[in-house]
Amino acid sequence: MALSEQVQGSLKSAETNLRDALAFAARNERPMVCNVISDVISRIDSMMDADEIIDKLENREFGSKGKFGPFFGLED
Repeated sequence: MALSEQVQGSLKSAETNLRDALAFAARNERPMVCNVISDVISRIDSMMDADEIIDKLENREFGSKGKFGPFFGLED
């Protein structure tokens, strides 16, 4: 089940706002604050990428190697 467009839009908006916060934090805050903000950005980005990969795997035809090649099955 793919992320809905509304959720994707909200996550992208949050990521944009966090990047702005990181830019301001880099000038005025402790390094720990920048580290936490960058970690949240990274987690959002990773989650969206992982969801896309999981969707591709779930929608894969049985026995199909598709774009993934022999990694998911034996070579014929």
